Amino acid sequence: MATPPQSPRDLAIPILPSRSLPATLAFYARLGFDGEIVGDAYAILTRGDVELHFFAHPALVPADSWAGCYVRVADVRPLYQAFQAAQLPPRGIPRMDTLADKPWGMREFAVVDEDGNLVRVGQVI
Repeated sequence: MATPPQSPRDLAIPILPSRSLPATLAFYARLGFDGEIVGDAYAILTRGDVELHFFAHPALVPADSWAGCYVRVADVRPLYQAFQAAQLPPRGIPRMDTLADKPWGMREFAVVDEDGNLVRVGQVI
């Protein structure tokens, strides 16, 4: 079972939709996440201190999804480099964009998973 990281601070954990929990686990395993399906309609994935939850939504249309989350980390570059190993394309679903410094003061990149969930990962610069 994936063990949630223990932290003394407040924590928000996104719960994102998944058309197929086994497929979601396989996709995020390519990004270095460990996880498991809990019951028959829920999954918990972890990668270090990052934790994502997913609920079963078989009728989800990825191109119509508005679901997403922001993962703030201390140093985004190592995570970006690790995610590059998945060789996701730069367009379409799924995809990964490039690491860039944004005008709002964040260094970030984004991944869109196979279900259309937008996961932005960044650090304050």
